[in-house]
Amino acid sequence: MNQEFSGRAAVVTGSSGIGLGVARKLAGLGAKVFVCGNDPDHNSRARAETADQSIEIEDVDVGDEGQVVGFVRRLASRVSDVHVLVNAAAIQPYGNIETTTPDTWDMVMRVNLKSCYLMSHTLYPWMKGRPNASIVHLASVQGHCNQRDVMAYATSKGAIHALTRAMAVDCARDGVRVNSVSPGSIHTAMLEFAARALTPPGGSIDETLRGFGNSHPIGRIGTIEEVAELVAFLAGPRSGFCTGGDYPVDGGLRAQLGV
Repeated sequence: MNQEFSGRAAVVTGSSGIGLGVARKLAGLGAKVFVCGNDPDHNSRARAETADQSIEIEDVDVGDEGQVVGFVRRLASRVSDVHVLVNAAAIQPYGNIETTTPDTWDMVMRVNLKSCYLMSHTLYPWMKGRPNASIVHLASVQGHCNQRDVMAYATSKGAIHALTRAMAVDCARDGVRVNSVSPGSIHTAMLEFAARALTPPGGSIDETLRGFGNSHPIGRIGTIEEVAELVAFLAGPRSGFCTGGDYPVDGGLRAQLGV
């Protein structure tokens, strides 16, 4: 069995969807994984699902500086080094410039963007100078081009692309690589929520999901496992010359003209 992360500690934000999928992938490759999630129900389910893996799940609001600092202090008593950080926590409310309230805007930036900064900033002393240290931010194709009525979400993901480039340039001197991954439509609870919101009364959510898939050149939506494979590659030593990049896992969506 491939154990390329054996003896390495990884921190992942988000205890459901892509975050949990990444945590399970890294643990399967030998890592000791610490997951931060702010939803107690998601955390409880995740603990039950990962009881047989080397995964610990903590209740942490990753957009709150005090809670992040407290988590890192507890972590420092458990491990001396952190080799991998994957920032996957995200929310996607709907709204445009007219309908998005200031509170919604602030919440999206707090969860999607500020959390990437806080986790990276606070964990960095335990990562710099460590062999093959890597940070991966989960961005989105919507940071490049977006649908209607996802203004705050798309803005936060575009900012993650910029944060990735800035961090990669600064962190290279300390041997820490930084990359982002931009998924297209991936079969998660978040995507199902979007499908419910966009399905007309009496319509089929499954049909809406198939429509999402058909908009990708590959002709289907992606899986959490496919995203986790790419994240694991970028987090590990096989991608040692990759930093500052954004890597699509979108079934060709961004390569296609919508005309």
